[in-house]
Amino acid sequence: MTDSETIDALVAKYEVLRQEISKVIVGQQQAVDSLLNAIFTGGHCLLVGVPGLAKTLMVNTLAHALGLEFSRIQFTPDLMPSDITGSEILDENRRFQFIKGPVFANIVLADEINRTPPKTQAALLEAMQERMVTVSGKSYRLPSPFFVLATQNPIEQEGTYPLPEAQLDRFMFNIRVDYPSFEEEKAIVMSTTTDQKQQPSVVLSAEEIIAFQQSIRRMPVTDNVCDYAVRLVAATRPTDAMATESTKKYVSWGAGPRASQYLIMGAKTHAAFTGKYSPDIEDVQAVAAEVLRHRVVRNYYAEAEGIDVDHIIAELL
Repeated sequence: MTDSETIDALVAKYEVLRQEISKVIVGQQQAVDSLLNAIFTGGHCLLVGVPGLAKTLMVNTLAHALGLEFSRIQFTPDLMPSDITGSEILDENRRFQFIKGPVFANIVLADEINRTPPKTQAALLEAMQERMVTVSGKSYRLPSPFFVLATQNPIEQEGTYPLPEAQLDRFMFNIRVDYPSFEEEKAIVMSTTTDQKQQPSVVLSAEEIIAFQQSIRRMPVTDNVCDYAVRLVAATRPTDAMATESTKKYVSWGAGPRASQYLIMGAKTHAAFTGKYSPDIEDVQAVAAEVLRHRVVRNYYAEAEGIDVDHIIAELL
């Protein structure tokens, strides 16, 4: 199958996936589309939203529809790194045997990731970047494909440990999960207060997802689209020659080169979902907010004037 035929097949699968997920998840189409974009790009996601907006259910439903192994880790202040990666124990023959932790799954849901201390948060760093974990000097490869989808509550800051910049940078997207509309909330209430449970059908397999990922990676990108992505990221850095007046005034730290890479990869996948064989500037703009949102750090002027990161990014676009 040629790459163009693979992209055509992805468009059909994408529509079926959205239909299957909508059997369980009412609304939240933007969040679902961004999650699917990250899956087919091969990136990790941070979902930020208040409790009760079905973030966990969304990830669980997605894993089921994709035919992937799902694992959930509830992050708490007493969680240890070995609770994530696994540990070695003595078996009956008095030999050390490695028992795999919950990170050994295709989709790992890190629930309330900012509730655990930095030492435990760092246990995910190697897994997210290298797709492997090291225990007692031995490295163990994680299953493929592998995604970390983490949730965070933006309201409760007491007893939390903010994610360090190095870890935030490993997340491709920062997805905001908002309240449903009146009609969506009514549909949620009507569908969840009966004894009937909807279950999505399995649409894809791990092998098909990897094949789609490879085709998207091979997708060509024109110079002007690449220039636009790199210029956009450079404009978020207050010391860069391309920085805007707004950036210089309100930003203390901008995005790094990984943001440019994710802008292009996210644009490729966004283009593929709409049946295009190469991304354009509109595809870069479609994923820009979610790629840059957690990589641009506001200064005290922005906080004092109530200027949020999304406003700064909107001005750059």
